[in-house]
Amino acid sequence: MLNWVNRFNIFCFLDNRQYDFTAPAFECLVAAGCKRNIEAQSGNAFEALQKFYAAEKNEWLFGHFGYDLKNEAEQLSSRNFDGIGFPDLYFFVPEIVLQLDQTTLTIFCDTDATAIFDSILLCPKIITAAKATDVAVQNRISKKDYVDIIKKLQQHILRGDCYEINFCQEFFSQNAVLDPLFVYHRLSSLSPNPFSVFYRLDDKYCCCASPERYLNKTGNRIFSQPIKGTSKRDLENKQVDEERKQYLLLSAKEKSENVMVVDLVRNDLSRVCIPGSVKVEELFGLYSFPQVHQMISTVSGELPADADPIDVIKATFPMGSMTGAPKIRVMELIEAYEQTKRGLFSGAIGYFKPGTGKSARTADFDFNVVIRTILYNAGKEYLSFQTGSGITFYCDAENEYEECNLKAAAIKTILK
Repeated sequence: MLNWVNRFNIFCFLDNRQYDFTAPAFECLVAAGCKRNIEAQSGNAFEALQKFYAAEKNEWLFGHFGYDLKNEAEQLSSRNFDGIGFPDLYFFVPEIVLQLDQTTLTIFCDTDATAIFDSILLCPKIITAAKATDVAVQNRISKKDYVDIIKKLQQHILRGDCYEINFCQEFFSQNAVLDPLFVYHRLSSLSPNPFSVFYRLDDKYCCCASPERYLNKTGNRIFSQPIKGTSKRDLENKQVDEERKQYLLLSAKEKSENVMVVDLVRNDLSRVCIPGSVKVEELFGLYSFPQVHQMISTVSGELPADADPIDVIKATFPMGSMTGAPKIRVMELIEAYEQTKRGLFSGAIGYFKPGTGKSARTADFDFNVVIRTILYNAGKEYLSFQTGSGITFYCDAENEYEECNLKAAAIKTILK
C-alpha cells in the first residue's frame, strides 16, 4: 500500500502499527489523490474550514492543523522562518480511501475498486530506496545559547509567569537528498508507534512516528490522551527495564508534569463539553513502546448535540502537552525564545469521517500530535526535525540539552 500510494502528489497514510490498547478503528487508513481541497494560513483558517467542511459533510476529509494556528485561536504571532513551508491548515477530499483492518480491505472510490485492488497487489512487497540518503544535520541552537535560554525561562517561572514550558529546538539539513518513502519506512520500523503518518503535499513530506493522540470524537464523546513522562527502555535486561518503567510512577517530577497537562486538557475540554461531563478516565497509565516507556493519561467529555467539530478543535488547539501552563503565556514565551517557526511540528494530522446525517456536526474525527517527525521539502532540499522537553524551575539546563540531543541522535540514525 505504501509503494502504491507513493505515486500520488497528495496523500495521507495513517498506520497504528498493530497497537490494540485503544481499540483502533483500523490498522491502516489511506487517502490518495485530491478531488477538492482547502488551504489557509492563520487568520480566518478555522472559519474557512467550517464552510468547506459543511459543504463536504458526506465526504472523507484528511489533512492537518499546523501549530501556528494558535495565532488565530489566541491572538498570538509567529516567527517568519520556516524552511519546510506546509500551510497552517490543509484538508482535502481524497479520490480513493483505503481502510485496512485485520481481515478486510475496504476501498472507497468513484471508480473500479477491483482495478485499484489489483494495482496495489502489483506493487513491490518490499520498500527500497530510490536514491541514496545524503544528509548532514546541524543544530539550530548552540549548547551555550540553549543553556542561556533555559536559565532565562527558569527566571520566568520564578517570577510566576508560568509553571512549566515545552521548549523545542530545530535540527536541520540544507542540500539534503533522500527518498521520503524509504525514510518513513525506516522510521516507522525502528520506532513503531500507534499514530504514525506518511503525508505528502506535492514537494513537502512528513514522516511521523507519533505515540500521542491529540483528540478523538466518536458520537458525542471526545477524548484526549496527553503524554508526559518518558523513560528509556533496556531490552537486554528485563529487571532494569521494569525498574525504568516503575520509575515513572515513583518520580514526583514526572507525575507532577503529567498532572499539570491533565489539568490543562480538562480545562480545554470544559470549554466545549457539557458542564460536569469532563473526567479523567485514566491517570498515569504506563505504556511500553519499542524504545521508551511512557506515562499516558486519558481525559474525556460529552459534547452538546449542537457542538460544531471545528469549534471543538479550535477551543482545544494546540495541545497542552506541546505548550505548558498557563497555556497562553507559555505560547508567548515559546515564540520569544525558540529560534524556528514550528509549522507542522506539534500540530495535528488526521481525518474527519463522512457525516451520518444531514448535519456536518454528526461526523467523527481523530487527530494525532505531530512529534518524532522528519519534515522534508524536496524542492528546497531542506530537512527539519525538532526535539524538546518540559522545562521546570528545578531542571538542569545541560541535562535538558543532552536529552534533546539524545532524541535527535535516534532520528539521525534513520538518516544514515
